[in-house]
Amino acid sequence: MSEGTLSPDDLIQAVDRKITGIRTKSNDFSFNELADMYESEELIIDPEFQRMFRWTEGAQSRFIESLLLELPVPPIFLIEREDRVYELIDGLQRISSFLHFRGELKLKGELQDPLVLSDCDIVPELNGHTYANLPRALEIKIKRSYIRAEILRKESDPRLRYYMFKRLNTGGEQLSKQEVRNATIRLLSNKFNQYMIDLARNLDFAYCVETLTEKAQREKFDQELVLRFFAFKNVGATYKHDIADFLTDYMEAVSDPSGLVQFDYEREAKTFEKTFEVLHKVGEASGFAQKIMGTVSKRGEARWQFSVYHFEGIALGIQNVLDRIDPDNEEQIAALANVVRQGKTDQGFLQATGGGKNDRISLQVRVGFFADRFSKALS
Repeated sequence: MSEGTLSPDDLIQAVDRKITGIRTKSNDFSFNELADMYESEELIIDPEFQRMFRWTEGAQSRFIESLLLELPVPPIFLIEREDRVYELIDGLQRISSFLHFRGELKLKGELQDPLVLSDCDIVPELNGHTYANLPRALEIKIKRSYIRAEILRKESDPRLRYYMFKRLNTGGEQLSKQEVRNATIRLLSNKFNQYMIDLARNLDFAYCVETLTEKAQREKFDQELVLRFFAFKNVGATYKHDIADFLTDYMEAVSDPSGLVQFDYEREAKTFEKTFEVLHKVGEASGFAQKIMGTVSKRGEARWQFSVYHFEGIALGIQNVLDRIDPDNEEQIAALANVVRQGKTDQGFLQATGGGKNDRISLQVRVGFFADRFSKALS
């Protein structure tokens, strides 16, 4: 019986089976307790998650004002780890704002200067105050302010913990897709996430994508390129059109503890490292150097402008011949460099690049173009 034709009883049982994997409890914590737990590392805010802290100082100040006025605030969500430590999975803006006001917030390991209240619009007299110069009564009041915490206990299915986190944190609208993936998918398993971060530091890879803008690097697009490489190389045939969902689905599948998708970490790392060792040398031999993944002018002049389409065509197109390449064979490298030099201005390739070319057919054309020419160059 297909999923769409389940009987009512079967559907109820399917829901009930998932419910049995969830263990929750509720607690009310004072903000002073939460600050103490944060200081003693009994409450953890993962650095990748903390990148989502985006409230302006005005928004932070108005939250502090809300606490002082005893206005209701939404609950936070925590997960309980095996060591009984709590990890924050929703409520980052509120908890970080309080810690910032207390002068206890650390970002990237650095203690931040205490928040100076600004833009408070209900009690503008609060503006200009810090925690240290509040009247004693208001200092005690804010420390004793309570917030409800919904806690997902350690016995819960880790996949359900992940999906809960993902749905609570669809925000982070100022974050890139890869930053959100890094912050959320680690709850399934951090192995693949860390693996991609490590490979993005590979010197040959870094050389080949050096034309990425500072903004793209800040948004972890280099790590997304590592993910693209493996996703398209391994399951590219399943790609349709929505690249963000495709990459997220692949990262989820590899990270899922159930192990339904096999990923040979050692073998894949060797493939990745050899690919970019070769392309580093091809870049130098072609004259494009670090611009090997960049766009070119009509006259074939390299631009300092990264193109994901050139990256896909070249890095994936070389896979069919990778085993035949000796990175120290200058004749082979020269032949491959000639393919890159000519291919980047060939209309057969360029017609599959540019706006609206993020579909499966265009991807196949880009990769197939270079795959065919790399193969002929080495035959």
